[in-house]
Amino acid sequence: MRRPVRTVSAPLPAQTGVCEGLAYSLWLPAPEKVTLGGVVVLHGAGSCKESHHDYARALIVAGLAAVTFDQRGHGESEGELDGRLLADVATMASLLRSACERPELPIALRGSSMGGCLAILAAPLAGASAVVAICPASPEGLRRGLQSGRFQFEADASALDAVLADCNLHSAMQELKLPVLLMHASGDEQVPVEHSQQLAKHFASDKSRLIVVPGGHHRSIQHDPELQAASVKFILAALAEAPPRAGPQGPQTASDESHTGR
Repeated sequence: MRRPVRTVSAPLPAQTGVCEGLAYSLWLPAPEKVTLGGVVVLHGAGSCKESHHDYARALIVAGLAAVTFDQRGHGESEGELDGRLLADVATMASLLRSACERPELPIALRGSSMGGCLAILAAPLAGASAVVAICPASPEGLRRGLQSGRFQFEADASALDAVLADCNLHSAMQELKLPVLLMHASGDEQVPVEHSQQLAKHFASDKSRLIVVPGGHHRSIQHDPELQAASVKFILAALAEAPPRAGPQGPQTASDESHTGR
């Protein structure tokens, strides 16, 4: 006798929409679960929010709300990637807190490649309590990519270069007093693992960690279930110990373009 075939549908975003020109997918834990915190998920150069929906699903199962969004110049977002790129991360953090109706919601930033770089740089502006940076690019490397025309996204090159020229990832790391998890594949062909090893020397929190994964490539860590679980565990621990958030920013309101099931 054949067993009945079970069809399992992957969870969908609770909401999709546009906020200040940024296309986003909002993910919320099941109503019966306590929301333990939130995570803003940042994609890499040339990628899009949908590439990280698998991670968002892992977050909501753990009781964490999440928002994935398209950087400007990518996906469905409006305009070119420009000098607003760090402020845009803070906008998404505010949107997530507003959606959860908790201005004090502790939030982590999780980014890969360019997104990893931005997660480190934007953490103070977003009021983040933890950062996970996967194979983070350097501002210098991003500038070289812009100048060479290597990136396949729309950018205001002069405005973007001006912001990146002002950023020093090592100094930013020294100033972050919150837990930071760096994850890097030793076989990364785009951002050498030595970059994260040098960054780790500037950890300011004793809760920070560096995980170097043997072999792999630039994108292998992002979608590995075991490594995703390790980062979720790190975020849960960091947010559980986060001090109360002082001086919350005013919540951002999504535009009328928001709708369910896009």
